[in-house]
Amino acid sequence: MSDTKFGGFIAMMIGPKRRWGQYQARVRQLPPNYRTAVEAIQRHMMHFVPTDADSDASRFEDLAALFEQAAAAGTPIREIVGQDPVKFAETFARNYTDGGYVPARARKQLTDAIERAAG
Repeated sequence: MSDTKFGGFIAMMIGPKRRWGQYQARVRQLPPNYRTAVEAIQRHMMHFVPTDADSDASRFEDLAALFEQAAAAGTPIREIVGQDPVKFAETFARNYTDGGYVPARARKQLTDAIERAAG
């Protein structure tokens, strides 16, 4: 493998990891109830298979941005996710990928976590 190809391969592997780390740092900066909501939605979205690494990273970055803006504006969590957090998360994820099967247990976990976060 040439140095150029090797460098490209390394960049492909490190790039998504770096973006993931940056995303997680952003989520850690959110107020606790918003962080709880984002982490619950994140777990739920893990059931959706990404079409590519860039699209996968973008969906989580966009989720963080949405909740950062909402926290800064003081928008209640229920105004963000609505009364059906499962529908919100699945619709959000489908904007970035087609695939995904979410077990009933995971749907309940998301609903319960949002209920706790929303108060």
